[in-house]
Amino acid sequence: QVRLAESGGGSVQPGGSLRLSCAASGSIRSISGMGWSRQAPGKERELVADITKGGSTNYADSVKGRFTISRDNAKNTVYLQMNSLKPEDTAVYYCNAVVQILFGSKISSYWGQGTQVTVSS
Repeated sequence: QVRLAESGGGSVQPGGSLRLSCAASGSIRSISGMGWSRQAPGKERELVADITKGGSTNYADSVKGRFTISRDNAKNTVYLQMNSLKPEDTAVYYCNAVVQILFGSKISSYWGQGTQVTVSS
């Protein structure tokens, strides 16, 4: 089994910063893509950013220049540094990882349980 554990969410004023972390654990042979998505109340889940094992990144237009995704392959961890936060960034943030399990060759996508980010004055 594979588990993704997120941390770092919370409440912040507009213009503030937060850093999210997501650590993957369990029967992991390798992890290719990792990323963050978010879901605001009444809206569909949307991709925020993702990163390949080699470090290539992709961002939603709404967060470019404000958010930075990074990963530590040795720790199976992905991070999301969020700066200049806006009220419209308020959502539950979910991390995702594409994992090849230790036994066999099956590759599956796993999700964390989500962490709340609230931006409000």
